[in-house]
Amino acid sequence: MIAAFAGILACQLAGEFVVHAFALPLPGPVLGMFLLFAFLVLRGGGGAVPHKLGDAADGLLGHLSLLFVPASVGLMRYLDALAANALTVILAVALSTALAQAATALTFRLLARSEPMSKP
Repeated sequence: MIAAFAGILACQLAGEFVVHAFALPLPGPVLGMFLLFAFLVLRGGGGAVPHKLGDAADGLLGHLSLLFVPASVGLMRYLDALAANALTVILAVALSTALAQAATALTFRLLARSEPMSKP
């Protein structure tokens, strides 16, 4: 499992490096996630994630709520700016949530049409 965590962190580090090297307007961890995805696609395996990587990812997801604590505390530093732009922030969050839900629903509809539902 250590190797799987090291692989995840290596992808994040590579993403950070590329973002800083080319001054890209993108968070390094997001690019690292795309690099990990590209690695998995190129690796093949019929869409199966390696067992150890899956276990490491499940472990991280199990404690995902803890990763939001530092970000939430960091928001307190900008409380005045958030209060001054409260309407804009609320509208942006509401609109992005609605768009994400619509995109998810459309994706589901497209995939549901292409795959016949199996009966248990």
